[in-house]
Amino acid sequence: MGSMADDAAAMFADGFNCAQSVAACCGAALGLDRDLAIGLGEGFGGGFARMGNVCGAVSGAIMALGLQHNRGPAAQDAAGRAEAERCVRELLRRFGEAHGSILCRDLVGCDISTDEGYQAARDSGVIRERCPGFVRTAAEIVADLRS
Repeated sequence: MGSMADDAAAMFADGFNCAQSVAACCGAALGLDRDLAIGLGEGFGGGFARMGNVCGAVSGAIMALGLQHNRGPAAQDAAGRAEAERCVRELLRRFGEAHGSILCRDLVGCDISTDEGYQAARDSGVIRERCPGFVRTAAEIVADLRS
């Protein structure tokens, strides 16, 4: 296997959505079952069910960071929650600096919430060209925040 970013980009290229790709590859080192990560990430692709909100790659990264830092019952792991929140804020800052936004609609430059807009984004190649970079960035930030 390659780096988490390589693995996530390969998963995305294989047809998984951005959230599934990042959550599965970044969560694997923490014991998150691949199929479970794929199921959890299903509704997050395209900014929450293709609504153009927060990028799915960012959402997948948030899932992995939450798993990393808050391993016990939430009421008993206030320190883990605080560390997860710090890491998520750092993820959002870095991703936003790298790409100018954390919102899918801004990142792809299309309204993919409609069938027509989604098809236009696919036809133009914007998803194929831009989204792998978003997946890589999110996974790289998670890897960096783990070290």
